[in-house]
Formats: sequence, C-alpha cells, structure tokens
Amino acid sequence: MDKPKRKTLAKPQWVEGRCLCSAVALEIQYPARWAFHDHGRAARIAHGAAYATYVGSWRKRFRVTEGEDALSQYEDPQTKVTRSFCTRCGTPLFYETARSPHMVNIPRALFASRVGREPRYHLRISELQDWTYAGEKLGPLKGFPGVVWERPHRAKKRPPPEGMF
Repeated sequence: MDKPKRKTLAKPQWVEGRCLCSAVALEIQYPARWAFHDHGRAARIAHGAAYATYVGSWRKRFRVTEGEDALSQYEDPQTKVTRSFCTRCGTPLFYETARSPHMVNIPRALFASRVGREPRYHLRISELQDWTYAGEKLGPLKGFPGVVWERPHRAKKRPPPEGMF
C-alpha cells in the first residue's frame, strides 16, 4: 500500500517582517511553525517589555532579504542563545539557540500581516511579573484620548460603629 503524499504548496507563500527603521527585512514561509509568549528574563530585557511574543520558523523557511549589513549579534555565553538586532534602530530581529540549530524565532510584532499561527503557548510562565497587565477592567482617562487606565478600587463605605453619632 502506498503512503499518502504530504501536501505541499506548489509555490510557497512568504510573509515579510521589518525592523522599525526598515533597514532590515526578513521573510518566513507561511504558515509559521509555532507562536508563543516568552515571559523569561532574557526576553523581557531584550524587548524592554513584560514579555515577548515570537513566531518560530524552520531555518530553511527563513531568510533575510534586505539589510544584512545592518545586522548585529549578541551571544549569551551561558545559554548559547544568539540574538540578532538592527544596528540602526536597535529592533530585536530574531534569536537562535545552539539547542535547536534548525529553528529561528522572530518577534511577532515585526510582521504586518498574518503569519498563520496564533500565540497559544506561554514559556517560562513561572517568571511572570506581578506588574504585568492581567486583563483588569480598563476605562478611558478623561482629557487623554486613546489612554485607558485601571481605576483604583474604592473602599466600600462602612456604616459607623454602633454607639457613634
């Protein structure tokens, strides 16, 4: 009995990502392999954010199409993770690990279009910071269009103790 053939795209689709200044452009084949939120310390510091959202791609389905001369890298000697960024604007562009040399992880925010995966995984969730927005109800801040805020909880008024007044 013949094995069923795997479906492949006759002409692969590519989706483009760019750094903030557009000096560097990169592409991955659609769909991305996976997408995840990374709450780890390295991702927080590299992105200056509560967590970073990445899409993963097979290395053979990833390419830098413009600005290779504007790439710089930092390798963490302990973890053997290499992070690449734009030398002009500082945008984090991708990271690679010695543990998985066939994979590349790219910040989701670099892509203006869909990448074929929703971030449904959380890595290093035990490192979630207590100051991270966790879905609290937000309301508009008067006088500041486009700004919302978490209203402080008001203490409920308690009736005065018996015998007073």
